[in-house]
Amino acid sequence: MSSPVLVAIVVAYVLAMLAVGWAAMRRTRDAHDFFIGGRSLGPWMSAFAYGTTYFSAVLFIGYAGKLGWGFGIHTMWIVLGNTAVGTVAAWKLLAGRTREMTARLDALTMPELLGARYGCRVLKIVAALVVFVFLVPYSASVLMGLSYLFEMTLRIRYETALLLLTAVTGVYLVMGGYFAVAVSDFIRGIVEFAGVMLMVWLLAHRPEAGGFVEAARRLLGDPAVMAPGLVATKTLGAGSPLSLAVPGWLTLAALVLITSLGPWALPQMVQKFYSIRSRADVARALVIAGVFSIFMAFGAYFSGALTHLYYGPKLPPELLGPKGPIWDKIMPHFITTSGLPEALVLVIVLMVFSASMSSLSSLVLVSASAIAIDLHGALAGPSGPREAGRSVRLLRILCGVFVALSLAIALAKPAVIVNLMVMSWGTLSGVFLAPYVYGLFWRRTTRAGVWAGIASGLLAAFVLFPLWGADGVPLAGAVAMLLPLVVVPVVSLLGAPPDPALVRAAFGDAPEPSAAERDTVSAA
Repeated sequence: MSSPVLVAIVVAYVLAMLAVGWAAMRRTRDAHDFFIGGRSLGPWMSAFAYGTTYFSAVLFIGYAGKLGWGFGIHTMWIVLGNTAVGTVAAWKLLAGRTREMTARLDALTMPELLGARYGCRVLKIVAALVVFVFLVPYSASVLMGLSYLFEMTLRIRYETALLLLTAVTGVYLVMGGYFAVAVSDFIRGIVEFAGVMLMVWLLAHRPEAGGFVEAARRLLGDPAVMAPGLVATKTLGAGSPLSLAVPGWLTLAALVLITSLGPWALPQMVQKFYSIRSRADVARALVIAGVFSIFMAFGAYFSGALTHLYYGPKLPPELLGPKGPIWDKIMPHFITTSGLPEALVLVIVLMVFSASMSSLSSLVLVSASAIAIDLHGALAGPSGPREAGRSVRLLRILCGVFVALSLAIALAKPAVIVNLMVMSWGTLSGVFLAPYVYGLFWRRTTRAGVWAGIASGLLAAFVLFPLWGADGVPLAGAVAMLLPLVVVPVVSLLGAPPDPALVRAAFGDAPEPSAAERDTVSAA
C-alpha cells in the first residue's frame, strides 16, 4: 500500500468525520446542545467519549515512547491506575452525583459548577481563566504527537501536517459541537480499539519479542537494561532549599497518580458526566469505559516497552539529538521500521488520529466554554451566555481562537510533549480536584477552604515546575494535586460553616454519601 493510497484513505476518513459535524450542526440550537448534547447521551456514547478523550496521541506517541523506554514493563502500574482509578472509580463515585448536581444547579461547565456550589462569581471567573490558560499547552501536545506520526508514516512535513490537522479540528468542531464529538467518538472508538489490539498483537509476535509471555519474561530481566528510569536517581532543584534526590520508582508512582487521579478533575473529562442521559445509565457506561480503558492503556504501554527488545540496549542514532533521545519520535520510528504490514500502519495512523481528534475536540470545546459561558456569563449576567444564537456563535468563534493558540505553541516545538501534558494535568488537578470532589461529597466544604486549596495548588505548580525542571515535572504535578486535598478540609473545619442555602441548593434531598463511598474516596 503506497503512501498516496494511505493519504487518500486518511482524507476519506476526515471527510466522514466532517460529515458527522455537518449533521450535528443542524440539531445544535443553544449552548446546552453545543456543549453537553442536551444531557441526552446514552451509556455507549458517553463511555466512548470519556475513553477517547482520556487516550490521545500523547499516550501513544509521548507516553508510550518515553515511559516505555524509561520504565519498560513496569508501566503496567500506570495501566492498572488508569483503569481502576482513572476510569472505573471515576464513573462509580463521580458520574451520578455530578450529573445530578449539575442538573440541579443548571451548570454546564466546571467553573459554573464551582461558582454555583460555593456561591461565588469570582471563583467562577478564576476557574474559567485557569481552564483556558492550562488547556492550551495540553492541546498543543496532542497536535505535536499526531504531527510527528504523520511526518514519519505519511511523509508529510511536520509543519504541513500540523496546519492540516489544526484546520480539520477547527472546522469539524466549530460546526457540530459536543453532539458531533460524541457521535464521532463512538466511530473513532471502534477504530482505536481495533487498531491498538492489532498493533500490540503483531508487535509482540515479532521475532525480537517472541509473543506476549516471552516478551514479558525478557522485559522483567535486568532493570538497568530493561527499565533504566526505574533504577536511576535524579537530584531535582540542586542548590536550592527544596532540592530533592528522587529515585526512579517515586517518579513512576507520581506518574501513576497524576494520570489516574488527575483525570477526576480535568474539565474535559468531567464534561462527559454532565451529558449522560440519566444516573441509571452510569453503571453500563462504567463497564464499557473500563473495558475500553484497560485494552487501550495496555496496548500503548506494552508496545512502548517492546522498544527495548527491538532496539537493544541503545536507541539508534536517528533517534538521538544533541541533548539526548528524541522521545517523541521513538514510537513513530518503531511503528514504521518494525516490519509491520503497511495496512496495519494505516490502521495505527487512523487509531492515533481518532484518539487525537477526540481529545482535541473536547479540549477546544471546554476551553472555549470557559470564555463564552463562564467568563462572559459572569460579566454579562445570568441571561447573557445562554441566549441561544449569540452563545453558540461565541462558542464557535472561541473554538477557532483556541485552536490557533494551540497551533502557535506546537509550531514552537517544546522539548517533550509528555512534560506539556503532565504540567497541564498537574496544575488543573491542583486547582479543581479538591473543590470538586469535596463539593460533591462533603457539605461542610467552605468557600474559604476552596480558595485556600486553589492557592496552594497554583503556588505548588508555579514554584515546583520551574524549580525541579523537566525531570521533576511528574513529582511537581503530583504535589500540586495532593496538597489541596489536605488544605481544603483543614481550612473548612477551622472556619465558619457554609451557607445552608447553598448546601441545600447543591444537594437538594440527596443523602449523605455512604460510608463505603467516603472510604473509597479517601483510599483513592
